[in-house]
Formats: sequence, C-alpha cells, structure tokens
Amino acid sequence: MKITIGIIDDHVLFSRSLSLMLKSFNDYDVVLEAQNGKDLQEKLLKNKIIPSIMLIDVNMPVMNGLETAKWLSTHYPQMKLVALSMNDGDKVIIDMIKAGCCSYLLKETHPDELEKALQEINSKGYYNADASNINFRRLLNSEKEAVQINEREKTFLQYACSDMTYREIATLMNLSERTIDGYRETLFGKLKVQSRVGLALEAIRKGLVEL
Repeated sequence: MKITIGIIDDHVLFSRSLSLMLKSFNDYDVVLEAQNGKDLQEKLLKNKIIPSIMLIDVNMPVMNGLETAKWLSTHYPQMKLVALSMNDGDKVIIDMIKAGCCSYLLKETHPDELEKALQEINSKGYYNADASNINFRRLLNSEKEAVQINEREKTFLQYACSDMTYREIATLMNLSERTIDGYRETLFGKLKVQSRVGLALEAIRKGLVEL
C-alpha cells in the first residue's frame, strides 16, 4: 500500500512539480493539495482519505505554516508533519518543530534525500538531516553511550531551544561565552548533531526539554 501524502504550498507550480516528483518515487500517493491552512481545512472536510504525511510550506498567506502545523497537531495528532521551506533560520525551524513537525526540509533538498527523509519519517516518525551527516568516527565512539546530561547542560539546552542568542544565554546563566561554547560542543557530541537546529530537534525528540 502506498504512503499517502498531502502538500500545502501557495506556489501552485512548485506544489504540482513536487507532486509529480513524489509520484515518481512509486511508494507515495499525493491525495491532497492545498494553498494555505484555511484551504487545507476546507479540503480535509471533503477529502475521504487523510494523508499520513503532510508537507507544509512555512510562508503562506491567510493561514501560515506555523498556524497550520499547530492546528493539524491538535486535530490530527496521528499525522506526521514535515516543514518544507526556503527559510533556514534557527528560530523558524525551532518554532515549526515545537508546533509539531517531525522534520524540517529545505526546498532545495535533493530528490534522493527527500525520498530518504520520507522513508525514515514513515518508519521512525522523524528525520533529522543534521544527525545523518555527522562525523562517522564520532558516531561510532558515542553510539554505545547513553545520553547523560547534567543540570547545567539541561538548562543550557532549554535556552538553546528558544530564539535567544548564545550571548544572551551566557548572560542569563551568568557564564562566559566561552563556557557556553563548551556546553554547546559537549552537547553536539552527546546528541550526535552538528548544529543548533539539530540540537533542538534531538532535545525535543528525546524529551530533554519542556516546550
């Protein structure tokens, strides 16, 4: 049985092109296309098939991606939500993850990676591109170790999942920026990621922070 997918994007040409690409993967069936959150709500009422995966554009008129993700998380908690955008800013990515998205993909993502991401989202329930691109040796060295985080690291992690800068976090924790950099690098290693976005994704997924 094919995996059902919905696409929400106000750029019709992109949406149609993406739909054709997904169908070429053979394992997917695009059952719904909408131009914004409001359009989606109306079409879900009429649609007999509820998509198992929903690809959501972040910047849309009428009802944007963040509002749409929050609404879908509330009304269709079983649906796997994937943000798809040109915006790679930390804040918007973290906001979309907090709203219920299990992955954040850029529109420039290569088709091979998109197919891999969808496969992992369908089987595991999430996809973290950052985690899949980490240094292999570091992965081998840390694979056997359980994630152990002390209270100060946990506090830093909570702040890192906000829109505060590292300098603001250092001030709030009454620490030097160098010390904060140390926390960051240590947690990159413990959670096997390479960026702040990857850090937030893993922290949220593992339940290490409270949203």
